[in-house]
Amino acid sequence: MGHGVSVDNGNNVTDTTTNEHFLGLVNFGNTCYCNSVLQALYFCKPFRERVLHYRLQQKNKKENLLTCLADLFNMIITVKRRTGAIPPKKFINKLRKENSTFDNDMQQDAHEFLNHLLNTCADILIAEKNEEKDKYDKQRIKLNANINNNGNHSNNSPQCNGTAIIGEQQKQEQNCYNNISSPSSMNTSTDDTWIHDLFQGTLVNETKCLNCETYSSKDENFLDLSIDVEENTSITTCLRVFSNVETLRGESKYYCETCSSKQEATKRMRIKKLPRILALHLKRFKYIEQFKQYKKLSYRVVFPFELRLLNTSEDCLNSDRIYDLVSLVVHCGIGPYRGHYIAVVKSQGSWIVFDDENVDRLDPTNFEEFYGVTHDLGKQSETSYILFYESRDPV
Repeated sequence: MGHGVSVDNGNNVTDTTTNEHFLGLVNFGNTCYCNSVLQALYFCKPFRERVLHYRLQQKNKKENLLTCLADLFNMIITVKRRTGAIPPKKFINKLRKENSTFDNDMQQDAHEFLNHLLNTCADILIAEKNEEKDKYDKQRIKLNANINNNGNHSNNSPQCNGTAIIGEQQKQEQNCYNNISSPSSMNTSTDDTWIHDLFQGTLVNETKCLNCETYSSKDENFLDLSIDVEENTSITTCLRVFSNVETLRGESKYYCETCSSKQEATKRMRIKKLPRILALHLKRFKYIEQFKQYKKLSYRVVFPFELRLLNTSEDCLNSDRIYDLVSLVVHCGIGPYRGHYIAVVKSQGSWIVFDDENVDRLDPTNFEEFYGVTHDLGKQSETSYILFYESRDPV
């Protein structure tokens, strides 16, 4: 059926050209928000590889959300069958045990889950790096103390031709001291992890006082970028609007340190550092005062398969970087707590839909149905909610 992909019994998808597995995930009571994000991340190959590598390095470690994720990914690649569905029970149980927000059968927000997952995994890695560094420091201090003590003792030992006799034990301790290797994590900041290597970008918040024309800037890191959506627009337009110059006046005046008072100012946000994997969150849920609740913005927002970011700062490295769409999370329904999530992923040139336990092939010409609708908010729709773009260059 093209691209080495075939459909089994109308639902299951198999890839006859690679060893890729296409396994659905069992829904444990409105856990589609979790299943869709996990599938989208699994098909971000750099993320999958890092998670599986972590599992190889962390055997016999205390169970946490990241070890459960690694075990789930490993189950997907090692299970004998290449289609069907598997239960992410251990991961869901750990998620619910550690965070009360997800400890229920209610529908949750997929973006909130993504944010929680990435930050929790990063915190776990940072804690492990700190633990490794503390262990290394203690070893060095202990051996250094032993060597100093033995050195002081040797000063009182018999002399031979003016040279102190150093015991075999001291030599061994000195060799041990020299051979203690610095953990690889110590070569970088303890706040840098492979989660940050993959997903972290940097925004620069630029402000200019309109009275004294003093310019100031502040960097802000992000793991995913949330952008507002408008009717009948595109991702490129949304990103351009995100970086539009805004004038601060009235109650929103800017406090200028040079003027020592609040002044009118201009402000804009631009991207200073591009991430390897760009996670774009479309802010489709908006609080409507008239209805006293959140409503879904089903606006039509066109997204490309190939993306270049134009809202970068002058000092941004690799500002001409090209991104390819690799997966997306789609929200189906009319509101944040009344709907369903599915994942659409790219594998070997084909697009696959993961709808909990069900897996099917998607014709790329049908992507328009995920753009949204051209009518007003509140309409039943299947709309892109989180887009994952992967950089073509490896660094």
